[in-house]
Amino acid sequence: MSKEILNTNGEKLGEIKLNAEVFGVEPNLHVMHLALRRQLNNARQGSACAKTRAEVSGGGKKPWKQKGTGRARAGSLRSPLFAGGGVVFGPKPRSYAFNMPQKARQLALKSALSARQEQLIVVKDFSTITEPKTKLMVSAMKSLNLSGKVLVVADTKAAENKFLELAARNVPSIKMILPSNLNVKDLLEADFVVMTEASVKEITERLS
Repeated sequence: MSKEILNTNGEKLGEIKLNAEVFGVEPNLHVMHLALRRQLNNARQGSACAKTRAEVSGGGKKPWKQKGTGRARAGSLRSPLFAGGGVVFGPKPRSYAFNMPQKARQLALKSALSARQEQLIVVKDFSTITEPKTKLMVSAMKSLNLSGKVLVVADTKAAENKFLELAARNVPSIKMILPSNLNVKDLLEADFVVMTEASVKEITERLS
């Protein structure tokens, strides 16, 4: 299984062999779903909070006498039956996070990479972007025939990609991530995935 290596002008420079263990597995939908849920859950703040009748201020005095008024017995105006009263079983701050075994997380990543293999474009590097100009990034995207949401996986600290982050950050359809931060959500959301040759090697090494 191999892919063409392009430069950012869309010209073919060679081929790269993709590891079938990483880019050619049968996608496991259940594990991908779990990994996506885990990622979304772990990002939740879990800070929603409602006060119970014990925590709402006021309500210390019995609102009316026990008998003789024709109304129901009431001991506090902060009961959940009254406006301004407490909430029964309302939300309290909590963590929604849950864990997944490392092998399952790796399988989810492999499944997502394999599912996106048709939309994967491998570029040598972004050395043609020689200054931090958005128009250079836009023209590179046009040369590679990319549209919609584009996920760019590259090491922005590397010398050959040093202007990539500044050139790409003003384009709303482009999301930049480091190879070490590769995740299922970004892979599944993107219409195209652009990886540098170095990123492909790093990801293959980590997952195989």
